[in-house]
Amino acid sequence: MFKYACLNPIAQVGLDVLTEGYEKVDNLNDAQAVLVRSASMHDMELPDSLSVIARAGAGVNNIPLEKCAEQGIIVFNTPGANANGVKELVFAGMLMASRDINGGLNWVNEEQDNPDLAKLTEKQKKAYAGCEIAGKKLGVIGLGAIGIRVANAATHLDMDVYGYDPYISVNAAWNLSRNVIHVRNVEDIYRECDYISIHVPLLDATKKMINADAVAMMKPTAVILNYARDLLVDEEAVVAALAEGRLKKYVSDFPNNTTAGKPGCIVTPHLGASTEESEDNCAVMAAQEIRNYLENGNIRNSVNFPNCDMGECTTAGRVAVLHKNSKGVIGQFSSIFGECDINIANMTNKSKGNYAYSMFDLDSPATEEAVAKMKAMQGVIKVRIVK
Repeated sequence: MFKYACLNPIAQVGLDVLTEGYEKVDNLNDAQAVLVRSASMHDMELPDSLSVIARAGAGVNNIPLEKCAEQGIIVFNTPGANANGVKELVFAGMLMASRDINGGLNWVNEEQDNPDLAKLTEKQKKAYAGCEIAGKKLGVIGLGAIGIRVANAATHLDMDVYGYDPYISVNAAWNLSRNVIHVRNVEDIYRECDYISIHVPLLDATKKMINADAVAMMKPTAVILNYARDLLVDEEAVVAALAEGRLKKYVSDFPNNTTAGKPGCIVTPHLGASTEESEDNCAVMAAQEIRNYLENGNIRNSVNFPNCDMGECTTAGRVAVLHKNSKGVIGQFSSIFGECDINIANMTNKSKGNYAYSMFDLDSPATEEAVAKMKAMQGVIKVRIVK
């Protein structure tokens, strides 16, 4: 029986994946798995029993990744599960920035009791008319699960779409519309595009990548759309540019005191992935990741260990080892199994930075002696008997 805890409310459709063989517990210290959305785990004591954390969403800033890796705790996220919800809101933001829909709505509400409202409308509407997005240039920075959907959808709205991603995956490249122009220099997007939508992860290298220098390259009619992370943009520089007329609009899904209520800023209350469908998709994917790891030892969508998949085990035993990425360890594992008269039927080893993951399918179950010897090896973090 596997035990799991939820640090935030998780959609029931996801919890329904964890039924037979799983028990929900309230105390983290009793759990082998954790489901989390936004709860901060940085100050939590993580018990030795904990093997996996699944974030029902894409961002993992609320999880201490290095600490988890050192304790042999796999951290998953759910890339792409909320992509459609975010994509749709990007276009809502783009339309709100193009045509002053908010201003028009506010004016109608203010004049709701005016008996001449219908007549006044014909004169007033010009103030909120704005422009169309068809024929305009959209630059998409980051062609991951969300960025690629935004780029592809924009081509069907008759926009000229430019995509920038120096690390685009093979899968993304195959799914990218041939009508999207792939540029090699992000500065080309800054200079040429009417709308700039950012979809990259928040890393040290991307923090405030949209800064004063980037804004200085943009057209004064440009619109920046940020549905990724607030810290990707130097918002003080953007607000200053808006006040000076060097930028048209800044659309963000991350309210704070820098942008809320400022002229030229359209700020929504973090609605991007908050649809019922997105929350369901994230919950289901997170629960499936937990099951695949606990039951089969397979890792998919981990952010602190390498992905590694050997399918369902059909041999007598399977052992999974989380360890440091160092030379000679595979040979040592093989020697231990040989010394214990255990034959390796199949094996795999993957690495990611300082950490690695090895799985061994065995013709006979792993013995306590073999497991103890592997645990005693330098650099070994955790040994799991999967089967």
